Parts: sequence; C-alpha cells; structure tokens
Amino acid sequence: MAPGAAHPALLALLALLGALLPGPGGAETSVQPPKAIIPQGGSVRVTCSASCDHPSILGLETELTKKEVDHGENWKTFELTNVLSDSTPKCFSTCSENQSSTSVSIIVYRFPEHVKLAPLPTWQPVDEHFILTCQVSGGAPRAHLSVMLLRGEEVLERQPVAKGESTEVMFTVLAKREDHGVNFSCRTELDLRSEGLGLFQNSSAPRKLQTFVLPMTGLHLDTLRIVEVGTQWLVSCTLDGLFPASEAEVHMALGDQNLEPKIVNHGDSLLATAWVKSNEEEGTQHLVCQVTLGDQTRSRLENVTIYSFPAPYLTLSRPQVPEWTTVTVECKAHAGAMVTLEDAPARLGAPRAQLQLNASAEDNGRSFSCSAALEVAGQWLYKNRTLKLSVLYGPRLDERDCPGNWTWQEGSQQTLRCQARGNPLPKLKCSRKGDGALLPIGDLRPVKREVAGTYLCQANSSRGVTKREVVVNVIYHQNIPAIIVPVVAVITLGAVGAAAYIYYRKQKKQIYELQKAQKGWEKSGKKLNTPATPP
Repeated sequence: MAPGAAHPALLALLALLGALLPGPGGAETSVQPPKAIIPQGGSVRVTCSASCDHPSILGLETELTKKEVDHGENWKTFELTNVLSDSTPKCFSTCSENQSSTSVSIIVYRFPEHVKLAPLPTWQPVDEHFILTCQVSGGAPRAHLSVMLLRGEEVLERQPVAKGESTEVMFTVLAKREDHGVNFSCRTELDLRSEGLGLFQNSSAPRKLQTFVLPMTGLHLDTLRIVEVGTQWLVSCTLDGLFPASEAEVHMALGDQNLEPKIVNHGDSLLATAWVKSNEEEGTQHLVCQVTLGDQTRSRLENVTIYSFPAPYLTLSRPQVPEWTTVTVECKAHAGAMVTLEDAPARLGAPRAQLQLNASAEDNGRSFSCSAALEVAGQWLYKNRTLKLSVLYGPRLDERDCPGNWTWQEGSQQTLRCQARGNPLPKLKCSRKGDGALLPIGDLRPVKREVAGTYLCQANSSRGVTKREVVVNVIYHQNIPAIIVPVVAVITLGAVGAAAYIYYRKQKKQIYELQKAQKGWEKSGKKLNTPATPP
C-alpha cells in the first residue's frame, strides 16, 4: 500500500458515515484521504463516497492512471499509479439528480537530483566580499525545500529554494584569513516532518577556499646601482605582511636574464635572494622583482648601470736599473677616464701622465702609484695601480750603517748594530784583528770584556767590496785599583819627600844663621843664649 493511502475497510466506514449525514441540498460527495503526499512515481488509493445510497453516478475524475480496486453501495476505491507530479483528482456523485464533487490533494515529493557548490575563486583576497552559489536541480515540494551554506560543519546561512527545476541560491560571504584552506559546501533539506514523514538531507562535494593578503606597498629591492662588467653580486627582494607567505611566487630578472631566487619565509615575511652576474654589454639595465600571490602581482624595478673600467696601465721604462740611470714612469687610462701619477706634474682631465727621474740609492724600492678616475651615473669611481723600482747600488758601509767606535761598561745590556746596505743585499763579515774572532752583531746581554778589540768589517756583493774598522772598548771595574793605587802611592811619597826636604833645608839654614851670629858676639865679648839644636 502506498504511503498516504487509506485502508479499504476504513474508507467504506467513512463512506457509510457520509451517507448517514447528508449535506445541504440533499447530496454530498466526500473523499478519503483529502490530502496525500507520496514519492514521485508512487501510487495512492482514493475512496470517493456519496451521501445517498445507490447514487446514480459515482466516480473519480483525473488524468492519472487509475483503477477501481473496491466498491460498496455508495463508495468506490480507486488506485492511482505512477504519480509523477502534484495532482488534484475530483470525486463526483449524483443523488436524485443532485450533483456534487470534491477534490483530493496529491502532493508528490522528490529529493533534489543534484546539489552542487559552484567553483570558488582560485584565490580570494581577505576582507573582500565574494559570492558562493549553490546549484539545486529538482526537489519537491519546494515549500519544504531549503538550502544551507556550510563552512566546514558550521551553517553560515539558510535560504528557501525558489520554484523551478534548476535553481541557483547565492550567498554573500566576507573572506577572512582563517577561511584559508577551509572547506565550503551546500546542503539541502527536504523537511516533511509536518506531513508525517522525515527530514531528508543531501550535500554537495566540498570545495576548499584559499584566501590571501598581498600588500599594495612595501616591496623592497636591494641591489648595487653601479656594477662593473663581469661582476657577480647578491640582490635581495623583501616584502612584509603577505599571507600565506609560503604560497607566494617570486620572479627576478636582470634585463633578459632570468635569475634563480632562493626564497625564505618567516611568518608573514618573505625574503628572496639571487646572485647576478653582469654581462659584457655596457649600459643601463632593469632589475625587476615580482611577487605573485593569488591572482595579484606586486613589482619593484631598479636601474643598474653596467660599466667597463680597467685599472690604469702603469709602466716603468726599466723596472731594475743601476744607480744614476734615467727612468721614465708612464700611466695611461681607459677611454673616458683621467689619471693622476704621484709626483708627476698635475694635468687636469688628462688620460695620460709621465714622470722622469735619475735613479739613486734612495729610489730603490720606491713605489710609483697611478690613480684613474671615471664618472659613472653621477658617481666617481677610482682604480689604482702601483709599481716598484729596483735600483742597483752599493755595497755601502758607513758610520750610519756601522758606527766605528763602541765603548761600553762590562755587564751592561747593549745592542751592537752593523748592517751593510746595497742592492743586491751585501754579505757582511767582521773579524777581529789578531785572532779572527767574529764581531757579535746584535744583542749583547750582558757585555763581556772578551769582545773588546779592533775588528775589520767587509761587505761584499756582485757590485763590489767595501771595508770598515770597528773598535769595541769594554770598561771593567776590577782594573781601576791596579792603576790608581800605584799612582796615588807615588804622588803621596813624592809629596812627603818634598815636604821633608823643604823642612830640612829650613832647619839647616836656621842653624847656619845662628852659628854665624854666635861668632860675632864672641868677638865682641857678649854671650848669646841659643835654643837647643834639634836632633
């Protein structure tokens, strides 16, 4: 028995009651059930009853396929099959020439054939509204059919499904960061619980949403602005505040040369670095960095000037010359550059400079420096080159190189300096006269008396030989008494002898004078008192 169809016995009872209770006008037609809801293609039994016994006419008017399956004195039961759409069959009867009719409401329900979520944007900017469309095909009755938009399992919004075989239901959604990677879907509900049936649901396949944030500004490109031909350098491209940074694509190029950036993400920041090697073509080229996320791209461009600037060409007429030889120093610069040669007369803006000199020993090892200057893109660039001159001279061994006299106290800390000069560097040998002992050049810690003596120093090189005497004196304390004591003794004895002699002479003279005076007094008869003669 189809859902909603009444049992034949129950229909007969209802028909009998309808006959016992005639309506106004003496005739009435009734139907059971007055309303039926069945699935599409199903069947239902309808009983038509008349209010009188033995009605002259009793039937069911419908376009549906029907079949009388039972009857009584004043009722008939019909089975309607293959019901595909809603219908209102009409029961009619005639009692004593009075006609009456009534209709039964047959509602067909069917589940939606298709529920589909239309394709989402490939990438959806955050904080912008976008539309999600649920496509519903079939489904009835539409009064009981609704569609919901789901974010995961969260119901965002519900809308009724309008009449029509295929319907699109649109939902407006504000994209958020947290929506990135989340599944959205549509779900239909056919709610027949009020009709004694259940709640029937059907869901679409989910679709994943990708949201993104790509700032309009803030893309930085760091690079050298002026680069010499053949130079390799590192460029970097940075952008903060993009989401999701890991999904961003970076393209970097110098002119027609595509670079291979290395991308590092940290949170919402992106850093792309790449090595660049300038080609051989001089001029200005565009260095570009493009960051693409979703369907949007941000670009930054910098101009890079490629230049050629070789170091200046510096030459010596002869890099090694004998002393008092004329040497010419010349410096030339690349086209467009100007040079400055150290110690040469200044010539403003000249691409060439020259210097001549008569080489002396003081010029040995002298450096000649040439500087070239070139203006590129408003900046001055400089390159230098240096050469050394070798002057052959010597050997030389004079007072400043090897002092000829050294006098030191024994036991003191001293340094004996003796070094020959010349190019090539001379070999020096100092031997003491007499025993051939070598002069101890360098630190003497301490000085010993054994080093005293006269030394002959000889410097040899391929350019000749030179000699010099060096005297080393060592004063030591123990020799002082051996010299001073005899001298003091002699001086002292001499002084004592001289004093004794003078004293003796004075005494002898006094005795002589007294003796002479005494003889004079004796002649005159007088006596002279004289002191005792000293022993």
